[in-house]
Amino acid sequence: MRSRIILFIVANIVWALLNWVPDWQSLLIGVFVSAFVAFLTGDLFPGRIKALFNPRRYLWALCYIPVFLWECLKANIDVAYRVLHPDLPIRPGIVKIKTNLKSDIALTFLANSITLTPGTMCMDINKEEGVLYIHWINVLDDSVEGATAIISAKFERILKGIFE
Repeated sequence: MRSRIILFIVANIVWALLNWVPDWQSLLIGVFVSAFVAFLTGDLFPGRIKALFNPRRYLWALCYIPVFLWECLKANIDVAYRVLHPDLPIRPGIVKIKTNLKSDIALTFLANSITLTPGTMCMDINKEEGVLYIHWINVLDDSVEGATAIISAKFERILKGIFE
């Protein structure tokens, strides 16, 4: 509840700053929009508000961006190669990977990072067991440990620094 209130206040301030016409109608609309956004996404913020002001999280986030972009570039080239190759060298399958991430937002970011990387798509998350089921265009390793090392290890360490 506390994170929703803080999100409402921050969203309302941002709305007021971005709205150059300070009339009461636009401010009233800002209250409704801020309340709606806070209601829908307030649980995505960490439970500890102090964690939002931890500079180490932002350094990890700055490290995450180039890692994600690099992995995405490599995967795009790999998928383009497979599509353009006359023999279409693919070995599709669903693999299970383990994760040590516990928070919902960290798991969401991991699943989205995997899905946004071409050639892989997160199909299911089992939070209790700490596993994700991934559809992989070219399965290189059938074992849980091997698939985890290839698919998610590069993202997981950084996401742990950001969200946990």
